[in-house]
Amino acid sequence: MKHEVSVEHKQKMTFEASVSGHRFFIDASEDVGGENKGPRPKQLMLAALAGCTGMDVISILRKMRVEPEYFNVRVEGDVTEEHPKKYERMKVIYEFKGKDLPMEKLEKAVQLSEEKYCGVSAVYKESIKMEHEIKIL
Repeated sequence: MKHEVSVEHKQKMTFEASVSGHRFFIDASEDVGGENKGPRPKQLMLAALAGCTGMDVISILRKMRVEPEYFNVRVEGDVTEEHPKKYERMKVIYEFKGKDLPMEKLEKAVQLSEEKYCGVSAVYKESIKMEHEIKIL
């Protein structure tokens, strides 16, 4: 299987991305010549991880017959000071609300995502220190 995306330069630092028929802008902040018309490329790495693991976790929990009322995934990334500025650490924070949320099932779903199913996590953990936290709100 092969995936392909394209990003077309529009103006200044703005690019229009095309991903599976979905279009959105990627841009830089004004202080580096952009117009802030979209997210930064590096931050999309965090979104890719959050989306990938989030889809895994909710799918696994449904199979376990656990339905949170609310589920959110936040990812914090620490960037190096020197160029190339890259993520050296990421922390995934899984936030749940609801009744009857057994912690052992939440932990199992997160573990399965991180160790078996999430392809984004599999790539990142080869070069980035990865951590996670589970919160029941």
